[in-house]
Amino acid sequence: MSTKKNTAYNVAYRMFSVLLPLVTAPYLSRTVGTEGVGLYSLAWSVSYIFCLIGMLGLNDYGVRAIAKARDDREELDRTFSAIWQMQLLVAGVTLLFWFGYVFLVAGKEKPIAFHLTLMSVSCLCSFDWCLMGLDQFKPIALRNTFVKCAAAACVFLFVKSKDDLWVYAFVWSLSTLLGNLSCLTALQGKVRYVRVPFRESLKHLGPCAVLFISVMAVNIYRTMDKVMVSAIAGPAENGLYENAEKIIYCLSGFISAVGTVMMPKVSHMVRNGETERIRRHIARSMNLVICMVSAMAFGVAAVADRFAPLFYGEDFAYSGTLMAPLAFTLIMIGFANVIRTQAVLPQGRDHVFVKSVCCGAAVNLIANACLIPGLKSMGAVIGTLLAEMTVPVVQYLILRKEAETDYPKYLKYVGIYAVIGGAMLLCVRGVGRLLPENTWVHLGIMTAAGIVVYGILTLIYWKISGEAGFLRRRVK
Repeated sequence: MSTKKNTAYNVAYRMFSVLLPLVTAPYLSRTVGTEGVGLYSLAWSVSYIFCLIGMLGLNDYGVRAIAKARDDREELDRTFSAIWQMQLLVAGVTLLFWFGYVFLVAGKEKPIAFHLTLMSVSCLCSFDWCLMGLDQFKPIALRNTFVKCAAAACVFLFVKSKDDLWVYAFVWSLSTLLGNLSCLTALQGKVRYVRVPFRESLKHLGPCAVLFISVMAVNIYRTMDKVMVSAIAGPAENGLYENAEKIIYCLSGFISAVGTVMMPKVSHMVRNGETERIRRHIARSMNLVICMVSAMAFGVAAVADRFAPLFYGEDFAYSGTLMAPLAFTLIMIGFANVIRTQAVLPQGRDHVFVKSVCCGAAVNLIANACLIPGLKSMGAVIGTLLAEMTVPVVQYLILRKEAETDYPKYLKYVGIYAVIGGAMLLCVRGVGRLLPENTWVHLGIMTAAGIVVYGILTLIYWKISGEAGFLRRRVK
C-alpha cells in the first residue's frame, strides 16, 4: 500500500481516536465529577505502565524488525515467530505482577484497576507492530474503529453515576482486547507462525529492553505526573489536570500518525542504503508536522479558557488555564517525533532515543517533585513543558553533525510557523474581545477566524518560499 494511503488510513483512525474520547469525556466529567475522573486517571495510568512493560518496546522495535525482513518470507516468518514468543513470555509475567498490584497495592482505585485487567491480557495478542511493519494500516484502522464505536455506545448506555466507574473501565479494557483480537485475522496469508528455538526469541530481548527504557522514560513524564499530582495534591486536582492533558494527548495522536507510517518506510530505505531519499523525507515531514502542530498549539492556547468550561462543565474551568501552556508541548513533541521515527530508530540509533527521553524523564521528575507541592497541577504542567523541551535539545546535541539531519532548516520551520501561529493567536483573542459571552457559537467563530488567518498566512509563506512545490513533489 502507498505511503499516501497508509497515512490517510492512519490519520483518519487517529482523528477518530482523538474525537471519540472527546465525545465521552464531557459526559464522564459531569457524571462522576473531578474526584471520579481523578481516580480513573490514576488507575488507568498505572494500568498503562504495566501494558508498556508487557509490550517491552515492541511498538518500535517490532515495526523496525518486520520492515527490514519483509522482502524475505522465510526470514519474515522466523522474525515474527521469535518476537511473538518473547512477547508471550514478557506479557505473561507482567500480567502476574499486575494481579499482585491490584490485590496487594491498589487503594481507593482498586475496583477500577481490577476491571482494567483485560488491558494487560491484550498485550499477549497485540500484533499492531507486525501489521505496521508490513505497511498494513487499513486493518488496524477499520477494525479498531468499529470496536471503539461499540465501546463508546456502551459508555452512554451503562455509565450513569460515580458508582459505575468500574463499568467505564471494563468497557474500554474489553475494547482494547477485542481490537487486538480482531486484527489477528489480518495477518493470515501475510505471515505465519513457525517453531523457532527459544534462544532465538531471547536474542530480541536485549534490543527490546533498550527501547523499553526509553518508552518507560517517556511515560514517566506522560503518566507518572498524574500519579504524583494525585498523591501530592489529591484526586480532584488530578481530575483537572487529566482533562487538560487529555486534549493535548489526543491532538498529539495526529503527530504519531505521520511517524507511525514513516518509520517502517524509512527502515526499508535504510536497508537499501537510500541516504539522500531519507534526508528529503525528513525535511518534508518536518515541514508538514511543524506546520500542523504550530496551528494546534497556538489555536488551543487562544481558546482554552473558553473551551474547558463549555466542554467539561464549570467545575473544570481551571483545566483551561492548565491547557493553554500545555498546548505548546505539541511543537516539541512534533519536532522530536520526526527525528525519532525517521532519523533515529530506523537506523538503529536506539542510544540517541534512550539518552534523550531519559534526560527528559529526569527533568520531569525533579521539576514535579519541586513544583507540585506548591503549584499543584500547574507544577505538573511546567514539569511537562521542561521535559518535552529537553528531548529535542538532547537529540540536537547528539545528531547536529549527522548527514541525514539539517537542523538549521528544521529550526527555520519552527520560527516561521511560530510567527504565523502567534499572529493567529492575537487575531483569535481580538475576535474574542468582541464576543465576550462564552457560547459554542462564539467559540466556533473564534476558531474559524483562527483557521482562516493561519491558512492564508501559511499559503502566502509557501508561495513566497517555494515550499508549496516542495511539498507537492513526491520523494523519489
